Amino acid sequence: MSVARDRYPTRGALILVLNCGSSSIKFALFDAGQSPLPRAPVWNGKVQGIGGPVPTYGETGIAPKPLALDPQHPYRAALQRIRAGVLTRLGDRRLHAIAHRVVHGGSKYFDPVCVDAQVLADLKSYIPLAPLHQPFALEAIEILLDERPDLPQVACFDTGFHHTIPMVEQILPLPYDAWRRGLRRYGFHGLSYAYLSTVLPERHGEVARGRTVIAHLGSGASLCAMRELRSVATTMGFSALDGLMMGTRTGALDPGALIYLMQIEKLSLEQVGHLLYHDSGLLGVSGLSSEPRVIVKHEADEGEVGERARIALALYVRRIVREIGALAAVLGGLDLLVFTAGVGEHNAFIRERVCRDLAFLGADLDAAANEADATVISSPASRVLVGVEPTNEEWIAARDAVAFANGRP
Repeated sequence: MSVARDRYPTRGALILVLNCGSSSIKFALFDAGQSPLPRAPVWNGKVQGIGGPVPTYGETGIAPKPLALDPQHPYRAALQRIRAGVLTRLGDRRLHAIAHRVVHGGSKYFDPVCVDAQVLADLKSYIPLAPLHQPFALEAIEILLDERPDLPQVACFDTGFHHTIPMVEQILPLPYDAWRRGLRRYGFHGLSYAYLSTVLPERHGEVARGRTVIAHLGSGASLCAMRELRSVATTMGFSALDGLMMGTRTGALDPGALIYLMQIEKLSLEQVGHLLYHDSGLLGVSGLSSEPRVIVKHEADEGEVGERARIALALYVRRIVREIGALAAVLGGLDLLVFTAGVGEHNAFIRERVCRDLAFLGADLDAAANEADATVISSPASRVLVGVEPTNEEWIAARDAVAFANGRP
């Protein structure tokens, strides 16, 4: 689809951002008529439980309500509900473009791109690299391409921010031909890290341009080492399975364990994939939940329940601490550590345990500030500035879509 950019002037226009998951769609509408683009959306919300028994639709500030969706085409029906909400807010204004968070751009796409049939086909080939996310964003794009071929759709890639990491961090210790075929460390959560690279110098000044590690801790989790606000190393790799232990994903794992599961225990490739993505991590070890805040409540329990809760939390924290230490070694020290995303922003317990084990780097928390999820949670005596910063992936996608449409990709 070739779109003349001057047909979609920014003045008075709005940008719709869609962040699509397997069972949910986050949506946000930004005022593209203002410069700079406001960071707060004019309207946003979420459809949850798509494909489940009781899907819900909720807008920020309004309690979610049950939503009836066509069981044969639930994703299309959810998008139609969002579109109805957009239309009620447009009035006489123009929808400038739709920006999509797309997890994987492979070795071909790093900058935002306007999606046409060829781009869509390329992105579909990367579904095996991010099966929890990629197919759902592409389903939304395909539906909207069919319904509104006149409306530009801009794909913004989670892998793009890490395009700056050096080759020694990208290359995998496989035969060199694997590099030529595109098997490499890509890194993810790039829209989140891009937002932090924008807001941290505003918040913390020059220290943000130094040796910085950002901990994006949510259901998926990764770390990014930055210098001069650019990614130089990250924990996720070829796929979103690598690195830290996550809610239901393993993180880094001895590949010999996978060979054993398939060769000795006779698990199929499909069974191993499901195990790695859905049945492992905090949920798999604890047997309780993928959420640290739930597991913490059982840490003092007696018997196997309490023991597994304690092991799961200890392993979760240990993997974070180990990887922060590794990134600090790559950076040659640590000046700034920032927690973001659901767990990072709201779980004082995890932050305290991580920073307690990082005392060797000079990290020291202010307990009251940590409990309050304050912007700065380190004490005056800490040699490392430790902060908490809400992420804003949707704004980054909207900003990139505006820049792309104005000829500044």
